[in-house]
Amino acid sequence: MQVIGLCRFSYPAYGGFQVEHETIEERIEFLYGEQRLRERFQLMETTALPCLKAQTDPEFELIIVIGDSLPKHHLEHLHDICADIPQIRIHSEPPRKQRAVMKEILNAARKDPSQPCLQFRHDDDDAISVDFVERLRGSVADCPGLIAKNRTVTFDFNRGYVAEVGPGGIAATEIHRPYYVASMGMYIEGGCHQTIMNFAHEKIHRFMPTVTITDAPMFVRTHNGFNDSRQKPVKAIPVEPLTPEQEGEFAARFAMDADHIRRVFSAA
Repeated sequence: MQVIGLCRFSYPAYGGFQVEHETIEERIEFLYGEQRLRERFQLMETTALPCLKAQTDPEFELIIVIGDSLPKHHLEHLHDICADIPQIRIHSEPPRKQRAVMKEILNAARKDPSQPCLQFRHDDDDAISVDFVERLRGSVADCPGLIAKNRTVTFDFNRGYVAEVGPGGIAATEIHRPYYVASMGMYIEGGCHQTIMNFAHEKIHRFMPTVTITDAPMFVRTHNGFNDSRQKPVKAIPVEPLTPEQEGEFAARFAMDADHIRRVFSAA
């Protein structure tokens, strides 16, 4: 079964952001700010990409959507850090309505729309467990009756970590969060044109059956200077520096290398 992931990398859409801007030009200026993009690249290189490269089931595709106005040096940098992950395809678009363009991209990526597929979203500052794709496929296989009776079904791995990463390495705390973007996948039957981008992730349970799986940590959500959802006043989540043993667990489960993180965030 085809597995398709979608990642928006500073794509200047109309809509899709909690931080509002008066014009698309102001949004582009914010998204392409040098300080912001430096942090986004640091997070992508150390957090979002290693877990994809290490997936135990490599049969998936991840589409990274960018704006067609992304400055050339940043576009080249993006290609460079993604070059050793063959599952990644970079796709550029002019500014368009966020949900419409993402749905169009996902449906166009289906090799055979008459056959079912699995879809997931992946934020550029989060990590998923290295066995996420494998477990998503297995969970679908575990629920044949539910799959047979529904056009769409969501599989939500709702246990993970909030983390802060930087020159000091990783600080984190474990959380349970239902219907978060990371480590949630959606089954779509053949002939159905709905996508995971048809739905706000935290409301997806209103529209289809969902299966919750909570046996192991499956995501890392980083809190950083440019989280879209944290630009407004929100409750802080305290985190603690990882012990050397916990650093080993993060490396094994999420391919997050604490020493690599220290080097990348300490670089001038």
